[in-house]
Amino acid sequence: MAVPPALKSKQKSPEERRWTKVLHLFLRLVIAFFLSLVITQIKLDYIDFYIYDLWMVSKPHPKPTDTSAIILANLQTVNSLGSVPNFEHHLELVRKLTDAKVKRIVFLDDLREIEGTFEQKEMFGNFVKEHPGKVFNLIREFKIKGQVESLNFPPPLDAIQVESVSHTADTQIFANDQVTRRTNLSYQGQDFAILKFAQEENPSLKDKEQVRGRFEFMETEQVWFNYMPRFSIATHEYNDVIVRAEFLELLRDRTIFVGNDLNNNVRNYVRTPYSREVNAMTVTEAHAIMLDSLIRNDAIIRAPEWIIFLLTLLITILTVHVVLTFRPLKGLVIILGTTVGLAALSFIPFLGFNYWIPIAPPLLAIFISYYFIIPYRLIIENRRSWEYYQSNKLLSQVEELKTNFISMMSHDLKTPIARIQGMTDVIVRGEKLTTQQREAVETIKHSSDDLLKFINSILNYGKIESQGVVLQIQSRDLNEVVEDVIRKHDFMVKLKKMQIVAHLEPQFPIQVDPELIRQVLSNLVENAIKYSPDGTEIRIQTKDLGEYVRFEVTDQGPGIPADELPNIFMKFFRSKNAKASPIKGSGLGLYLAKYFVELHQGKIWVESSYGNGATFVVELPMEQGRKDVKGTRR
Repeated sequence: MAVPPALKSKQKSPEERRWTKVLHLFLRLVIAFFLSLVITQIKLDYIDFYIYDLWMVSKPHPKPTDTSAIILANLQTVNSLGSVPNFEHHLELVRKLTDAKVKRIVFLDDLREIEGTFEQKEMFGNFVKEHPGKVFNLIREFKIKGQVESLNFPPPLDAIQVESVSHTADTQIFANDQVTRRTNLSYQGQDFAILKFAQEENPSLKDKEQVRGRFEFMETEQVWFNYMPRFSIATHEYNDVIVRAEFLELLRDRTIFVGNDLNNNVRNYVRTPYSREVNAMTVTEAHAIMLDSLIRNDAIIRAPEWIIFLLTLLITILTVHVVLTFRPLKGLVIILGTTVGLAALSFIPFLGFNYWIPIAPPLLAIFISYYFIIPYRLIIENRRSWEYYQSNKLLSQVEELKTNFISMMSHDLKTPIARIQGMTDVIVRGEKLTTQQREAVETIKHSSDDLLKFINSILNYGKIESQGVVLQIQSRDLNEVVEDVIRKHDFMVKLKKMQIVAHLEPQFPIQVDPELIRQVLSNLVENAIKYSPDGTEIRIQTKDLGEYVRFEVTDQGPGIPADELPNIFMKFFRSKNAKASPIKGSGLGLYLAKYFVELHQGKIWVESSYGNGATFVVELPMEQGRKDVKGTRR
């Protein structure tokens, strides 16, 4: 049977099919390239360094060079000496270590903070002066070039050789998990003590180009040092070294790091890949490990960005091809195999060569490619997906029209209200108004203020509904925001002959959107003023509770009935008492307050019994983005 002409015209020739395949392949390559370009721009350090720590813990740790030793004062030391080591004890220690012919003695505690009489300090200083180049004090202070001399101690400790040191915890950069993985070699061209000590032990490092894994960051030179577990470096208790001569022979020709392990200050400890506990490792031991890693010159080398991009591109191309070509089950098996192979590709160089290939971008490429291409494939195979897309598009248009309408309406209303407010201000400033006329104008002004607040609430509600609220995070002192809110409501307080009593605890700045938090606090204070009887007192408190801060406002109003408490933060909800009162409201204030607080990962609630006033409580985390903030349970 002959094929109808109409069907013949729809069939593609081999040449057309070949070009179609080429076009599809080209489109896949373009999609893969674009996805790879976007993915490699995303900050994925937290994932990369979690894998880095996993690899670091999993591989065999290097053998120490035995060029260093550690002396730690601990609770046993305090019990033995009767106090924390002071200058008298330190003098006895350095004398014994000097007699034992150690290479150098390095104190990690700031000697300016050590207790002792002037005579003890003078004797210590004189001993150091008699043994130049023997005693060092590493302090965590940076001075810009030209001000390094200001690090020196005043007499009688001026003979102590003071050096800057830095254990670079990943706080605001890289993984942002407070783990110490890097050590600074220099700052503004000034070499740090750890590098100088390492160069004496390994002269090849005097050419800093030979320092393995060296990279520049914010005017510093750094390396990812090769970690070892706790107590890999020989560690001795402070008093044992003083009273037991057999230990001294073990310390000959070594660099001696002296510090403490008293668990009394988190600054004396670092988090490590082996443990995220705040006292995972002493700063003293961490610097000894840094020095040992530099002497071995086995720092971790991070793969350059172009290798990461190339690997991400290859993985993306493979994932796109698998998703569009193979059956779902077979494709899933291939994807899982690729993920395992990627992990092996990262771990083997790390294990054998201390070469680190971050794999978070390729892993994200697998995830995004798989879940973005699957819907496209389903659209081709199922017409319903197309209908759903059309319906969703229509809903988006309707939502956009609604949002535009609210914005346009609110904007058009704000303009005449502004004119009304301007004209009432002009009229109020006039001198020929009767008392009755002035009261009428004031009523107009207050009504226009209420209407403007209502419009602003509607605008904020529209932003929430359209997911248009974006936090503009800044570091602010909550007390300053509270004081500003109190000042702005001073007129209302005086008008009702009330008093605001504020108890504001000193606080560190926290990360918030100041405008949104100001709206929250202003709403709570204004409600307390409006619903409290004349002549009463409003109490405002702020508290610093460690991982979060708390704001409380307590009024002496009528309180909230128990059956209405679960609904108090619902949009457009107003209690029966509020509706019966002459006080106007939109029912959006507390809803917006709750939304803005939860947008900051905080909590808001009310504590009230009917007839006994109400206390509104807001808790905000100290840092945005943390998942371990533990607020008080209601």
